[in-house]
Amino acid sequence: MLKTAALKIPQIRRLWQDRANLLAERNLLRQQNDQLRSEGAEPGSVFFHYNCSFDAIDTINRHARNDLTANPSYVTNFLGVKVSPRFFPGILDGRAGTLEPIPIPANWHADIAEWAAALRAVDLASGCFRVVELGCGWGCWLINTGAAARHKGLAVELIGIEGDSEHVAYAHEAMAANGFSGDEFRIIHGVAAPERGVALFPVVENAGASWGSEPILSATAEQIKEASASGHYQQLPAFSLAEIVKGEPVDLLHIDIQGGEADFVEAAIGDLNKFVRYIVIGTHSRQIEGRIMSTLLSRGWKLEMERPAIIGLPDGRPQIQVDGVQGWRNAGAV
Repeated sequence: MLKTAALKIPQIRRLWQDRANLLAERNLLRQQNDQLRSEGAEPGSVFFHYNCSFDAIDTINRHARNDLTANPSYVTNFLGVKVSPRFFPGILDGRAGTLEPIPIPANWHADIAEWAAALRAVDLASGCFRVVELGCGWGCWLINTGAAARHKGLAVELIGIEGDSEHVAYAHEAMAANGFSGDEFRIIHGVAAPERGVALFPVVENAGASWGSEPILSATAEQIKEASASGHYQQLPAFSLAEIVKGEPVDLLHIDIQGGEADFVEAAIGDLNKFVRYIVIGTHSRQIEGRIMSTLLSRGWKLEMERPAIIGLPDGRPQIQVDGVQGWRNAGAV
């Protein structure tokens, strides 16, 4: 380790300047967070138009941290989670070394509704926070809620399932970058399905620019043969929720499976009732939202957060622009 006495005057000045810059950046973050807490932001934003049975903005603010320092290799968010810009080329380019303010009403990744619903599950947990993310990508909701739970003093168990092999590698990399040990997480290379089987998953050229791949479940032998021959799909194991959770209760299940969420909820309702305490679902059409409501309300679940999918109407037909969000609490808590 270098001793201060051994440093030359220009080096000392540079160290003090670096320290001053860091303090200035931290003070700016605190000012931005204080302003958001007191005044909100973008009052006309569509992302303020949600329905919620708890205080969503207070939930986000309570989990926001003011003790953060920037890391030159990552974007660091309001929970202290470090995200590699390499995961999102064209979105996070040039933003390494920055600290993000609280996402009210939204940031590049999610809005009030999704952040608050996910953190609501952390608030309801005790002892050990156990989260499962279907289609976990780089492990976004595992790591964000895991970081919030860890800061709250809870033990964590983070379980993700992902079909893209490069995204699986991203998830392992992100877990290490955020200080989660190997016994705190499990990333499964496969696909979530109502029952065990084989799924066909698209092969993409640029994993960082492709986050919406949709698997083909229950493929026929002919489909499997054709897909394998084309080189555009890979065969992956499909796992039921019971297999993924290994028969243990889950504090949060995050579902974002590119249009298959209503089918999954309907088919897996038995497992959901048995194992899951809270669900956050990214929805991909108004029809899907209605189907999920019908299924879960009929089974006694309580809808605590709802922001409908934002659509456009080109040629008189609904076209999804921003995924919707639903947050559900199991009334017969497992």
